[in-house]
Amino acid sequence: MSGKAPELIPEGGVIGRLPFDGWWLTEVSPTRRVPSHGTDLFGTTYAFDFVAVDDEGRTAPTRSLRTVFATEPPELFYAFGRPLYSPMAGTVVSVHDGEPDHEARRSMLTLIPYGLSQPRRIRQGLATILGNHVIVQVAESAHYVGLVHLQRGSLQVSPGDRVRAGDQIGRCGNSGNSTQPHLHIQAMDSLDLHAAKGVPLRFDEFQQRSPKQSGPSSLHERTCPEQGAIISRL
Repeated sequence: MSGKAPELIPEGGVIGRLPFDGWWLTEVSPTRRVPSHGTDLFGTTYAFDFVAVDDEGRTAPTRSLRTVFATEPPELFYAFGRPLYSPMAGTVVSVHDGEPDHEARRSMLTLIPYGLSQPRRIRQGLATILGNHVIVQVAESAHYVGLVHLQRGSLQVSPGDRVRAGDQIGRCGNSGNSTQPHLHIQAMDSLDLHAAKGVPLRFDEFQQRSPKQSGPSSLHERTCPEQGAIISRL
């Protein structure tokens, strides 16, 4: 772990380390489009979604009739309960816990009505969207990094705590606006998510491979994982 402050990059964002161990699918990345989530709302312009996978690129070990027709328990998925770490040195400025980890959805029969109910969830407030989360102010910077959809009861930090890159802050969950256990991470210029603008987030070094590739991976430094790629920290 390192206590050194992250370097600022020309675009005005930050560089940190990947906040997890093992192989994760880059489900959403700003390499595909900006804003990465289709909107600048809540500072998500350059946000990522990461999902833990096994050696075969699967997010869960099995599929069943529930996968096709119903919801599934979050514990079924590899990402659920995995440790998550601070990507850079800084100070914890916001922590929210207590939101439930709800059932996961892979079936279109459950995804479509869930998508249609999104405006209602937004009206209910940030906790309904973010779920359990931690926001860290980057050391020697006015920028913030948020880790979102964490597992209820897993948070290990409190506001005011100083963290180093690699310090555990919680575990991956399925709280908030999440269809299956995953990590949503973003950098932004304000703690007020109603006013925040997203800023670029890059990672210092990682391995990247295609989901269909089981051979050697390529090394990437100070850049952005590609959408659809599987990555891990060196």
